Amino acid sequence: MRGGQYQVLLLLNALRDAGHQSVLLAREGGPLATSAASQGFDVHPAEIKQIWLHSRRVDLVHAHDARAHTMAAIAARPKLVVSRRVAFPVKRSVVSAWKYQRASRFLAVSHFVARELEAAGIRRQKIDVVYDGVDTISLASSGARCSWSASFPAVALALDDPLKGRDLVRSAALSAGIPVVFSEDLLKDLRQASMFVYITRSEGLGSAALLAMEMGVPVIASFVGGLIEIFTDNVSGIFVENEERKIANAMRRIAVETGLAQRLIAAGRARIRECFTREHLLQGTLDSYRRALGTD
Repeated sequence: MRGGQYQVLLLLNALRDAGHQSVLLAREGGPLATSAASQGFDVHPAEIKQIWLHSRRVDLVHAHDARAHTMAAIAARPKLVVSRRVAFPVKRSVVSAWKYQRASRFLAVSHFVARELEAAGIRRQKIDVVYDGVDTISLASSGARCSWSASFPAVALALDDPLKGRDLVRSAALSAGIPVVFSEDLLKDLRQASMFVYITRSEGLGSAALLAMEMGVPVIASFVGGLIEIFTDNVSGIFVENEERKIANAMRRIAVETGLAQRLIAAGRARIRECFTREHLLQGTLDSYRRALGTD
């Protein structure tokens, strides 16, 4: 699953633990639908007919991506709230304008994304910033923490998206003389990682970086989009420009300066508890729901 799907599953569990019932409409046979069904959630295919049927029996509909937003705008009966996770600007077409007018509230994953929504003409009063969360308790109880060592390889995402900087990470790691693992299973690979290198040309927030911080892995990240809101440079992570030399220099610093790495790990975990826990995600989402329903 990608980061947004993990966040939906995390929210479903948090809502259930708080006493709220949810129905999930997701791609049939997809990883989110499969995982949610295995955890006992009521799951149905994400289709127009299903949205129309199930939305008649709920208090509120929450769309988590652009396709879901379109279908819910057409078929949902009650109040509609929409999560916006991506950093690129909102389309300005007539159809897009209609679709965005249908939503009662927007949950922007960062202040950066909130500004993009405002730039598209959505009133600030309709936008709530709700950061992604990390399930700190589950991670701690499962032992998913890194016993940090400079001898471990660097880890980066195994994405071929041209907006992600896999090419830069590869060349920077070669220049720094540090092996790098391009991971398709972060939870496994971050357990033995000297650093997490998140280089991107566009980012709404960066839930993968949050996971690394909680697992005790120092993070190097591009100074772009919503990533800027995650940590303080040289305190709880290291920001770099998207240049091979600067990325390589940051990688060498973490590999050589053990004290720096340990400080980044401690401050990174503290930053997660300050803003990015499951409880923050739940409370921010419920507050937005109440505003949409007029019960706040």
